[in-house]
Amino acid sequence: MRLEAPPLDTLGFSEGAVLTEWFEAWFDEDYALLYSHRDEEEARVAVGRALRVAPELQEGPVLDLACGAGRHLEILRRANPLAFGLDLSRTLLGMAPGGLRPWLLRGDMRRLPVKAGVLSGICLWFTPFGYFSDEENRALLLDLGGLLRHQGVLVMDYVNVELLARTLIPEDTVEHSGIRVRSLRSIEGDRLVKRMELTRLATGEAREVLESVRLYPPRELQEMAVRAGLRLRRVMGTYAGASFTEDSPRWIGVFEKAW
Repeated sequence: MRLEAPPLDTLGFSEGAVLTEWFEAWFDEDYALLYSHRDEEEARVAVGRALRVAPELQEGPVLDLACGAGRHLEILRRANPLAFGLDLSRTLLGMAPGGLRPWLLRGDMRRLPVKAGVLSGICLWFTPFGYFSDEENRALLLDLGGLLRHQGVLVMDYVNVELLARTLIPEDTVEHSGIRVRSLRSIEGDRLVKRMELTRLATGEAREVLESVRLYPPRELQEMAVRAGLRLRRVMGTYAGASFTEDSPRWIGVFEKAW
């Protein structure tokens, strides 16, 4: 099975399109640099545990959605050579190891070029759910449920919203690899909003970037999943598989297609 990226116009893109959404502008070299602590070892632990909890990920087509540079996908493909990835960012896809390139698609997750009922698994690592409006997020989860075959699995790695609300740091400034990053964080309505000013120390060049993610409590995620034909198999609070508690750093839900 070899997947070729479809023409951009079939996915609703054009080469001259104007970028307006925060997620279209942010996932670039600076993002990769600032989040470099999210490394291969973390991915190895996360994927290894997921394979044990959801062995369906080892057979048949599995989509790593919002795969970035493919750190999870590279490990997943060691167990399943039919695993493939999709991401919107040309930059992150271009950073993927050469061996992954034939298995990478560029596209918007709201318009997935995948037939219904063909996937044995979908993985959403490091909170790529919640980028859009509430209506679009709900529609996306319905679509993901429709792409899975019967008893296919969905692994959703999401933030623990209650812990986040209790421990949010409103403002800080750090320096990382020659860049000073001033971050302002707030919960605005039902979204986590992070505004960052990035300044290159060598030149003084500055830019502003934004992250905005809809915060869904676990109960609401599960209710949305039920509407998508999914039932919860297990919840974990860490990539290593620890049980979820109110102090867990992550909320990792493993769902299976019920019908």
